[in-house]
Amino acid sequence: MSDATSTHAKHAADAARERGRGHHGAAKGQQTRATILDAALSLASQMGIEGLSIGALAEVIGMSKSGVFAHFGSREELQISVIREYHELFYAEVFLPAIREPRGLPRLQAMFDRWVAMVATEIDSGCIYISGATEFDDRPGPVRDALASMVLTWHGALGRAIRMSVEEGQLRVDTDHMQMLFEIHGLILSLHHDARFLRSAGAEDRARLAFERVLHFYAQGAPSNPQGVLVAAAAAPTPHPAYTSLQKA
Repeated sequence: MSDATSTHAKHAADAARERGRGHHGAAKGQQTRATILDAALSLASQMGIEGLSIGALAEVIGMSKSGVFAHFGSREELQISVIREYHELFYAEVFLPAIREPRGLPRLQAMFDRWVAMVATEIDSGCIYISGATEFDDRPGPVRDALASMVLTWHGALGRAIRMSVEEGQLRVDTDHMQMLFEIHGLILSLHHDARFLRSAGAEDRARLAFERVLHFYAQGAPSNPQGVLVAAAAAPTPHPAYTSLQKA
């Protein structure tokens, strides 16, 4: 082998080793970032997005502040990254399995069922979408924009599923998809409130029953204005004595 060829081969081998070290470093950096995000998501679920800080996160995962800062750069970037991470989790747990169902009501039903299931698993930690909306509803800025964008993306998917159900002839042609979406989201908010705040037993079952009633209201063949439809009401709970006294005041 000539000296020139030998030198060229040596340079190529050196370059390959450098690329290998670069790829290894990048992979390690991505793994570290993923570990930080996982801890940050857990922390945000317990303390809220506003409770997130680089210092608190560094303490939880046993890293230096500068180490966490190197991956995110600012508290705001960390918060936005956590919102995106939650959205990816929501996509994998709720949207992706549901989208495999047939177009129309089977898909819409699966989307709601999986949404309910995810909220039910978050009773002790809380839903980032719901708690985040409470934290940032009156605080304009990039964090609020990121959160609203993720929620609207999910709303868009639900809206498409409702319109497909109309196209498939499973819901009335005069169905207002925005109104139906509003009602479905309201069921999730009620579930979260009753299960997490009131610790009400059976909240998940009530949410599913309410969804069936929403479907019945908009179902193909149902009257467009079912004023006379009576639904058996559950027995009203006994009012709390304090509430009774307020009524009498």
